[in-house]
Amino acid sequence: MFSDVGGLEILTLIVMAIIIFGPDKLPKLIQDTMGFIRKVRSFADNAKEDIRSELGPEFKDFEFEDLNPKTFVRKQLMGGDEDPLGLKDMKDSLDIRSVLDDKPAAPVNGRSGSVSFEKSGPAPASAGAPLTAGERPPFDPDAT
Repeated sequence: MFSDVGGLEILTLIVMAIIIFGPDKLPKLIQDTMGFIRKVRSFADNAKEDIRSELGPEFKDFEFEDLNPKTFVRKQLMGGDEDPLGLKDMKDSLDIRSVLDDKPAAPVNGRSGSVSFEKSGPAPASAGAPLTAGERPPFDPDAT
């Protein structure tokens, strides 16, 4: 939660709190703040339990973190015992270091090949009919 707050910033906040609220009111303020946080957490936990009980027994393992799109996709693609797309085997067989070091990679799905990061020449022109002298290329208004 506070991964980007350093020790100097926390020390500054503590000193400012002592100056603003005074050393006599600060313990009561901290106690009231912690009580408020506890009440909010208990309210959230009770709401989660109410939702789980209303959904029924088939949703007893339901986690609200699964509603996060990243978590949902990760769980559906990489998690569980079933892997209908074969992503786990592909992930296990792919060795990115060998690609970066220009070493031959282990074959993926029985195929071997190499990846090159070298620049190549310009892409070849389309295989359409050659234009005669003075002829304009075809114009596609939907493509522009």
